[in-house]
Amino acid sequence: MEEEVLFRVYNGVGMITLNRPATLNALTMNMINKLRDKFTRWLKDDEIKVILIKGAGERAFCAGGDVRAVRQSLIEHKGAGLPDLARNFFFEEYILNYQIHTCSKPYVAFIDRVCMGGGVGLSVHGSHRVATERTLLGMPETTIGLFPDVGGAWFLSRLPGAVGIYLALTGRPIGPADCLAYGIATHVVHSSDLEKLESDIQHTQLSGDAHKKIDDVLDQYAVVPDENTLSNNNVEIDKYFSENRVEDIIRNLEAADTIFASESLEALGSKSPTSLKVTLEQIKRGGKAKGFAETMIMEYRMSQKFALGHDFREGVRALLVDKDHNPKWEPSSLDSVSEELVESYFEPVEWGDLVIP
Repeated sequence: MEEEVLFRVYNGVGMITLNRPATLNALTMNMINKLRDKFTRWLKDDEIKVILIKGAGERAFCAGGDVRAVRQSLIEHKGAGLPDLARNFFFEEYILNYQIHTCSKPYVAFIDRVCMGGGVGLSVHGSHRVATERTLLGMPETTIGLFPDVGGAWFLSRLPGAVGIYLALTGRPIGPADCLAYGIATHVVHSSDLEKLESDIQHTQLSGDAHKKIDDVLDQYAVVPDENTLSNNNVEIDKYFSENRVEDIIRNLEAADTIFASESLEALGSKSPTSLKVTLEQIKRGGKAKGFAETMIMEYRMSQKFALGHDFREGVRALLVDKDHNPKWEPSSLDSVSEELVESYFEPVEWGDLVIP
């Protein structure tokens, strides 16, 4: 059986290939453990000057975490608390996100094709985020009764205006032009150039300022993407989504008579009410956080509370298991999600907080 994640070192470049193309390179616990182990070693290895990550196959960089496996472990678990997989999957994944965010070496992510959820966590926190004309990036977690994790509280809250709130609540995916406009991507290149770009990085003399040398290589391949789509709606996004309550956002959209407003209402109408309210609070708190570690500790608490609840299991069932796209959320309406319930998602769990290395 072929390895789920491949590692190779050439001329000071540590190369990672996510190798589950049949499942859009979705992250398993095994992959996260291997990534954590190798990444920790490479961070300490002076011979490794640059880390490059990409996805195998022609369909995705990484479609996110293997939430179906997490859900199945929850269903099979007997007794109090959570199964080891639900505890450890998010714990180790978030530590990996933290390591990427704090990595002092150039970290180059080839964000080609689909990049969702956990895939965003493997790319957006690095120094060099390379999109292509085929990139489709999003945080769709509210659709499965979860929240935009893997550092979403940090990077989404720091996007311009209310864009982060919009992306977090609606789960709308964006293309390369918007990724570049919002700073999610640092470069856009032609997908047909990726193989040669990788080779050039491997053959670059990396002694000295490796960051500048990688910048110089990427600049040679950078292209101007097609016209933005979402960022053309920035005025409407700020007008409708700059609120402290989801109910007020919906009220704004209902009062508007635009295609964007009606599409946004439709998107929000399919999401978990609990996810929507907790996610808005998450983004608000993330914007006030003093450091990335603070947001990851918060998100670990949230992940455990969602794993304990109903909507995550139901959302994964409806979207990814039975695929009937008809989740039965509990509570089923926004007005049934109390402030006390929202607050409970940010409280510590009895088995402990995320421990930042």
